Amino acid sequence: MAQLASIVLNVLVPVFALVTLGYLVGPRLQLEVRTLSRLAYFVLTPAFVFNILSQTQIDAVLAGRMVGFISLVYAVNILIAFVVARLLRRSAEMSAAYVMIAAFGNVGNFGLPIIQFAEGPEALGVATVYFLANLVLAFIVCVMAANFSRGFSLGIVIQVFRTPALIALLPAILVNWSGVSLPTMVARPLDLLAAAMIPVMLLVLGAQLANAGIPKLSTDLLMASALRLIGGPLLAFAFVGWFALPDLERSVGLLQSSMPPAVLVSIIAMENRLLPEFVTATVLFANTVSIVTLAIVLLLR
Repeated sequence: MAQLASIVLNVLVPVFALVTLGYLVGPRLQLEVRTLSRLAYFVLTPAFVFNILSQTQIDAVLAGRMVGFISLVYAVNILIAFVVARLLRRSAEMSAAYVMIAAFGNVGNFGLPIIQFAEGPEALGVATVYFLANLVLAFIVCVMAANFSRGFSLGIVIQVFRTPALIALLPAILVNWSGVSLPTMVARPLDLLAAAMIPVMLLVLGAQLANAGIPKLSTDLLMASALRLIGGPLLAFAFVGWFALPDLERSVGLLQSSMPPAVLVSIIAMENRLLPEFVTATVLFANTVSIVTLAIVLLLR
C-alpha cells in the first residue's frame, strides 16, 4: 500500500496537477486551445523528438522489437474493439469510434511525463520510440476508421507522413548516427523548445477537457474506455515476454501500451464528423479515471 501511495503521489499527481491547472485556468484566462495545440503540434513536439532521438543511443534491432511489441498490442486491441462493437450490433459510425479510441493512446501528453517521473530522464528516448510507433499506426487506423462509412482515400493516409513529429525523425537519426555536434546557437533553442513541450501539452490537455464539459455516461462510453484502459495493459503484459526486451524498454513499453485515449482522437472525430460528442466524452472520462489503471500498471510493471 505504501508503494502504491508513493507511485500515485510522486508519479501521477504531478502530471494530473498540471492537467487540473489547465482545466481551471483555461476557461478563466480564455486560453486559445487551438493555437496552443498547434504550437505544441507543429513546433514543440518536433523539437522534442529531434532533441531526444538525436542524442539517444538505441540499438536498431532492439528498436525494431520495441516497435513490434507496441504495434502488436495496439493492433490486437483495435481488432478486439471492432469485434466487440459488431457483436453489440453497433452502427458503422459507433464501431469506427470504438476502433479510434482503442488505436490512439495518450503516449505524448501523459506517457512521456509519467515515464520521465517513474523511470528517470534516461527513459525519454525509449518512450519517444514507442510514441512515434503508436503515432504512425494510430493516425493511419483513425483516418481509415473515420472514413469507413464514406469510403477510403489514400491521399488522407499520405498526410500521416507529413506529421511534424515524423518529419523530425529522419534528421534526428542522421545527426545521431553521424555523431555531429550541433552548434550551441542551434542546440540551445532546441533544448528550450523541447523542455516546453510536456508542460504545455499537459496544460492544453486540461483546457481541452474543460471545454468538453462533464461527460454523460453510457454503456458505449464505459465499454470503449474499458477496452483502452484495461484491454491495453492486459495485452501488453501478455505479449511483452515474446519480445525479450531489457528491463527499461519492457517497463516503458508496458506503460505506453496502457495510456488512455489521446485528445487527438477527438480532433479527428470532429474533423470527420464522426460522433464527436461521444468520442470527446469518452476521451475525457478515460483520461480522468486512468489515474487508477495507470497506478496499477506502475505497481505491477
